[in-house]
Order: sequence, then structure tokens, then C-alpha cells
Amino acid sequence: MTSQQPRLHQHGPEIQQFGTVTQLPIALSHDARQYSCQRLNRVLADTQFLYALYKKYHWGMRGPTAYQLHLLLDKHAQEQLELVDALAERVQSLGGVAVGDPRHAAQITDVPRPPDGIESVWSMLSRLLDAHETILADVRDAATRTAELGDDGTQDLLVSQIIRTGETQVWFLAEHLVVTPENGA
Repeated sequence: MTSQQPRLHQHGPEIQQFGTVTQLPIALSHDARQYSCQRLNRVLADTQFLYALYKKYHWGMRGPTAYQLHLLLDKHAQEQLELVDALAERVQSLGGVAVGDPRHAAQITDVPRPPDGIESVWSMLSRLLDAHETILADVRDAATRTAELGDDGTQDLLVSQIIRTGETQVWFLAEHLVVTPENGA
């Protein structure tokens, strides 16, 4: 007999532990998939934190360029959120488990935690640039290593989406830190 009552408060055992990969017929070795998932999960955690930084700073903008930066940071946050999804889906497609809990991501990320309050606009933009540089350095290494292991799909994602998006965002952010005669040099 069926019931219209939802089955609430269900809990069960893990069916796949984090850090493991299931066997999938994708012509890629277990070791390559294991390595790629481990590297992708670190990039995923970092990207989740970069997204959160963008949102924090988007809400905290101050000064004469607040509106323009508010819009720019929101655009960048949305692009980072799209990367989060692409990274998580790649981990899953390799048979792994994507880091999805923010508390777990906090244990894995290399992006430094900012102060809880609001900093100057210059400091916020500098922190975003530092986070990007941390991620880009790791991603460049991961792209090289995953290519050496024959994981072209992961290497392509890292180069064509993560690196290219990051480099473009860095360019636009860095331009806001250039001192010109018009902005008070």
C-alpha cells in the first residue's frame, strides 16, 4: 500500500566513503582516477571558499566604486559557482565522492580565512587575488600531473575552465588596484 506521507528523518550508512573511487568503464586506471579525485577535491574545496569570499566581499563593498565592484564580484562569484559544479561533477564521473559539506571543505582548502569583519576595498581585492594565485598554482601542477597520468578530461577541465576563468578574473580584479591620477595617485 502506498502512502502520501513522506518518509521523514531517514538516515543510513555511507554507501561510498570519501577518498575512494568506484570502478567505471572509462579506460582510465584506478590509480589515475584516485589521484585525479584527490586533486580535484582540493581544487573544489578552494573554489568553494573563493566563491564564498566573492560573496562576502560583494556584500561588503564600500567607497566610490562600490556599485561597480558589487556587480563585478557577484559576476565572478557566479562564475566560481559554475566551476564548483563542474569540478564536483568531474569527481563523480571518475567514480569518486565530491567534497560537498562546507565544514569538510574547510579542512581541505588552502585558501586562508579572512577576518570576520569588513576590510578596506584594497585589502578585499588583494585577498581575492591571493586566493586566485593559490588556486592557480595548485591547478597548474594538477593539470600537468593528471595529463601525465592520461586523464585528459581532468586536465582539460583544469586548463580550459579553472585556469582560464581564474586568469580573467585576476586581470579584472588587479586593474582595480592600479593607482592612476584619476583615482588619487
